[in-house]
Amino acid sequence: MAFHGSKCCRLIVGRHYDVKALSTQRVKLFVPSSTPKLLRWYSSATQEENELELVSLANSSAAVPATKIATTQELAVPVGQRQRLNEEVLPFSAFLTDNFGRQHSYLRISLTEKCNLRCQYCMPEEGVKLTPRAQLLSTSEVLTLAQLFVREGVEKIRLTGGEPLIRPDVLDIITELRKLEGLKTIAVTTNGMNLVRLLPKLKEAGLDLLNISLDTLVPAKFEFIVRRKGFHKVMEGIDKAIEMGYNPVKVNCVVMRGLNEDELLDFVALTEKKPLEVRFIEYMPFDGNKWNFKKMVSYQEMLDRIRQQWPSLEQLPLGKTDTAKTFKVPGFQGQVGFITSMSDQFCGSCNRLRITADGNLKVCLFGNTEVSLRDVLRSGASDQKLLDIIGAAVGRKKKQHAGSKSTLPWVYSLVHTVAKHFAMEYFFVNKKELPCLRCPSTDFSPCRLGDCN
Repeated sequence: MAFHGSKCCRLIVGRHYDVKALSTQRVKLFVPSSTPKLLRWYSSATQEENELELVSLANSSAAVPATKIATTQELAVPVGQRQRLNEEVLPFSAFLTDNFGRQHSYLRISLTEKCNLRCQYCMPEEGVKLTPRAQLLSTSEVLTLAQLFVREGVEKIRLTGGEPLIRPDVLDIITELRKLEGLKTIAVTTNGMNLVRLLPKLKEAGLDLLNISLDTLVPAKFEFIVRRKGFHKVMEGIDKAIEMGYNPVKVNCVVMRGLNEDELLDFVALTEKKPLEVRFIEYMPFDGNKWNFKKMVSYQEMLDRIRQQWPSLEQLPLGKTDTAKTFKVPGFQGQVGFITSMSDQFCGSCNRLRITADGNLKVCLFGNTEVSLRDVLRSGASDQKLLDIIGAAVGRKKKQHAGSKSTLPWVYSLVHTVAKHFAMEYFFVNKKELPCLRCPSTDFSPCRLGDCN
């Protein structure tokens, strides 16, 4: 059985052996053939990378390759567990640990694709084509998957959408999630339109954290951005959350040039008297928002503007898996944070996985690949098979994202400094081989990710 090292990035065997570096040349992997082995491999060249295949090796000792690259001494790893190449198995679930050692203890579950707003940076005014209801995860399916992930080490679950609070069973889901042993935090990201009405019940059900989306403090501009009325409902929801003891209440603000970047200081001023964490989010590309990089206001530009008003702004310590760079004006109750997905990605500390409303697992927000857990679940598969498929998907997670191919212009990902601009001109004039257009390398060295092309 032959595997090509340049395509094979992970191998799973029913019983584990010390499989060291697979070379870039065609080699044979030799394992004892006394029992059937469960093998999984996945390649950038195939679409069925997550499928499992039972391979029975013939009970024959006649064919022995000249050079073995796998030893016959078993490692102390339980049957069915994943062995990561060239690294020790971590105490954290191997199924949720990727090739770069990132342990994914944070799961985001989208409860619905529907939303009662039409934010300009999120979807077109006419909306998007929705998945038929029968193809969405049911209440029991959401809870089954949540239980599986928590059992493997997930400590935080965030419910998202669409707008999660328009799903009728959201209270039931939170109530049941609260019962999962090992789950420390349940959070919700909401547009706040239904928050005043639902918040007492949400808190009773066990909701720990709240993120509320608000992109402007001007009512007329709010209606323009979200294409709906309701600014005062959102503000009342924020005040209600503070009143009920949520601290901090996180306010997510997507900053767009020519639209709301002039309100940065007003948002920071909100944190003076209220325990808010205003999180400024760089405008990111999604397939439905007709993204234009000229609208993006970078983290550094935002920070410079704020520091002109508050020179004493101080940065707070950054946690190991924090996505936000957090700052505080001395004497203010709240603080501000920056989500720098575009100008300064934080992929190296990413601990997040996502399940879409129709049951697809996404290991990266910017990734194109999704694996259907819904279909496997509905086929009656065992938890072990689900874990195998989850592990395969996590194993394919790249070192860092490169934005959305369909909306992120290569010129932005490449020319993000003046030096790069002139270097690019040099490549064109001298007809040199271009560097990888997706790799964020600043020195024009060959792509170090190995999978950018």
